[in-house]
Amino acid sequence: MMRHAADVPAGSGSPSPNGLTSSANAGLSMRGVTAGYYSHDLVLNNVSLIARPGKVTVLLGPNGSGKSTALRVLYGLLRPRSGQILLDGREITTVPPQRRLALGMALLPQGRSVFPELTVQENLEIGGWLLGRDRRRLAAALEAVYARYPLLKEWRQKQAGGLSGGQQRLVEIGRMMVADPRVILIDEPSVGLAPVIVDQVYEEIARLKEEQRTILLVDQNVRAAVALADYVYTLEYGRNNLEGERGAFEDRLEALIKSWLRF
Repeated sequence: MMRHAADVPAGSGSPSPNGLTSSANAGLSMRGVTAGYYSHDLVLNNVSLIARPGKVTVLLGPNGSGKSTALRVLYGLLRPRSGQILLDGREITTVPPQRRLALGMALLPQGRSVFPELTVQENLEIGGWLLGRDRRRLAAALEAVYARYPLLKEWRQKQAGGLSGGQQRLVEIGRMMVADPRVILIDEPSVGLAPVIVDQVYEEIARLKEEQRTILLVDQNVRAAVALADYVYTLEYGRNNLEGERGAFEDRLEALIKSWLRF
């Protein structure tokens, strides 16, 4: 069933004494968040959502609706003016990104984020900075990534900047996985990639889902995102609009996309 945000608090469940829904302590949640980049700028206006454990939650909406900003707030790259961010019931609103990484969170950002002058292995090692100087643990983490993505081992001495866009995306995913995160925020993984590479990226996201990782996904590839989703939220003008399980959206995608093209 698809619902408007005004009909029900973000996510389903009955109220609990602390103001959270009864099942809201599990997973990553944003509660009543207002945020922007400048004093006169309001990108998110009282936005709430929940990414349930082991599920894929998809955040959709027209360009400029605040989707990527929501991910930045959730990961600590932008502090909200009001509202809360909670991870498994613990408030982390003011926790910096490096500590969120230590808590098991990771962000796969939009666009290219490899260090082009560094080798593939050096890029992956950056993903293991949390391990500090423990070379043994870092080596084991890298081997786990190479076992998961054998192509990265073949490319490990190549400069990352010389790889294709799809190959660089694999390096970025591998770098993220060095820390073995349990909560993953993914921002526009399809941007700039050929359709065959997009299919491969979504196969990997499906694999992450099978491993029971918690995933919050933003993507312009609406059909692919919804096909993988367990729950969907939409934003319009920086506010919650619609939400519901995947089946409620599958028959309305064409109408939604057409309405967003008018923004």
